Amino acid sequence: MVGSGTVINTVAIILGGMIGRFTGKLFTKEQQTAINKACGISVMFIAIAGAMQGMLHIDGDNIVSGKSMLVVLCLAVGTMTGELIGVEKGFERFGEWLKKKTGNSKDKEFVNAFVSASLTVCIGAMAIVGAIRDGITGDNSILAVKSVLDLIIIAVMTSSLGKGCVFSAIPVFAFEGIITLFARLISPIMTDMAIAYLSLIGSVLIFCVGINLIWSRTIRVANMLPAVVFAVIAAYLPWSF
Repeated sequence: MVGSGTVINTVAIILGGMIGRFTGKLFTKEQQTAINKACGISVMFIAIAGAMQGMLHIDGDNIVSGKSMLVVLCLAVGTMTGELIGVEKGFERFGEWLKKKTGNSKDKEFVNAFVSASLTVCIGAMAIVGAIRDGITGDNSILAVKSVLDLIIIAVMTSSLGKGCVFSAIPVFAFEGIITLFARLISPIMTDMAIAYLSLIGSVLIFCVGINLIWSRTIRVANMLPAVVFAVIAAYLPWSF
């Protein structure tokens, strides 16, 4: 059924949050901090694997790196655009609104948990490619696999950061739902090269999320999100990166 992948992913995140809330109560504050650091390290290594897959290739007997200029340009232009638009502030305002509306005004980590979790589960090629396939053919297999990963990630993040992570289900539902709805319009744009570029830049942004999990949001990752759009645009430029 068209759209089922988005529903499955949303439910998986909510379930992961519920599991995280239950298990989080079993740990002391020091143990929760340790789990948060471990989660950050895990996210960073997942991101490194994705980025290296996009930047490295085998040329004979040698491993050759590439696309460095793509990363530099997309991140620089994307971050400048995000800073001007104020994407991070938008996320934070929505997080503050959710915090009040859900009766969590006393939770100091709510907004940080919401933003960090939302960026972790929204950024990446699986969300876009999976939603497009779901919208065109009704095949939810990619989003189903993503749902399992998200359930585990959100469970761990919720146990250490708090209930704000559960509400990352809202942007995921909106993001994947919109892509599914307009899948036939988006599909021609997402060529193999566009997906590869998007996956590479998305992995770099996820790495930055991992840094924030370890060092308490030292990078405004949400303001870097336009870099993903520029990555897709770069796939249509007349020169190779």
